[in-house]
Amino acid sequence: MANLADISATVRSGTLHIYVAFDWGDEINLEHARRLVPAEVQELPRRKRTPSSIAYRPPPLRFPLDPVNLKLPEIGELEVVAEATLFDFAAVSVALHVPFQLSGGQLISLAGELADPASLVRKARETLKPLHERLLPAIQKPFWQDDLNEEYFVFHLPPPAPPIADNGEWVAGLIRLEALPLSKEEIAEAVKLHLSYSPEDLLVPDWAAAVLFDCDCDETLQIVEFANLQLLEFRHIDNRLDRSLGEAYRSVEPLGRVWFPFLRSHSRPLRALGGLKVEANGLIERTGNVLKLVGDQYLARVYRLLAARFHLQEWEQEILRKLEVGEGVYQVLADQAATYRTELLEIIVIILIFFEIVLALFRH
Repeated sequence: MANLADISATVRSGTLHIYVAFDWGDEINLEHARRLVPAEVQELPRRKRTPSSIAYRPPPLRFPLDPVNLKLPEIGELEVVAEATLFDFAAVSVALHVPFQLSGGQLISLAGELADPASLVRKARETLKPLHERLLPAIQKPFWQDDLNEEYFVFHLPPPAPPIADNGEWVAGLIRLEALPLSKEEIAEAVKLHLSYSPEDLLVPDWAAAVLFDCDCDETLQIVEFANLQLLEFRHIDNRLDRSLGEAYRSVEPLGRVWFPFLRSHSRPLRALGGLKVEANGLIERTGNVLKLVGDQYLARVYRLLAARFHLQEWEQEILRKLEVGEGVYQVLADQAATYRTELLEIIVIILIFFEIVLALFRH
């Protein structure tokens, strides 16, 4: 096993890619957006290993942003390139590309500081605000939450990749964003999912960060960025389902506990729950169809690796489970509304019969 002191002392040049994803609303008209602000259509870069069948549908838009001034531990203060990628489901990812030349020990120290990304998220939001304001007319139901974002870091280094068995402790510290020593069990867990296409390259992803040894790998970086954005969308719809189900539960009341239940309106919760069901199913379909990554191609395996680390399948299953629960609540509300309407009709019939009897008595 390589000596950790030697690894920490080795100076490495590379790029820290910072991705911060936000949600801007329900949907965005990309053609309208492009008319409002000039942008390039973002096609998926491809190498020989990338089949032509893998492509964005529809392709997102890539907007250059003003350079961003950052101050990062170990690196210092510098101006970095920034860009935004916008998808048709109104999700946007800000990418900041930070060049570095640091020792292995300094990289670990930097990773530990990145565990608290609040200042970077604020900087990304501030950088994105002017673009958001200009694109508002193209966004359907715009809503930019202050507390909804997803960030991810990629430590991109040139090949050749070192043996993972000899550098596991160092790599685990980077991807766990942990400057302190990790246990053997934690190191094994951190580096157990990794992927190489050739003996020279290596991708080791985790929940918060990844280490990538490769060159000319824009397509791999875009898959990382897309998976991070997909995680944000799943979190977004999951939060909305929680709120909608909570409101629906409060609308379901036993008949005996409500005075004049037939006067209650169920149209609002029924419309809200029904609309969210359609939106959730549509969002899952759109995020899955924008970039279809199936089979055994390299990029498909990269995506599956990231999906496993982000627990995307579990998020999707949880959303589908809540949609099933919503179906049940929706049915209860619909049945309750039908019961109230029936009761109202019965009361009207009783009142009419009563007036008919009274009128009959007065005539005699």
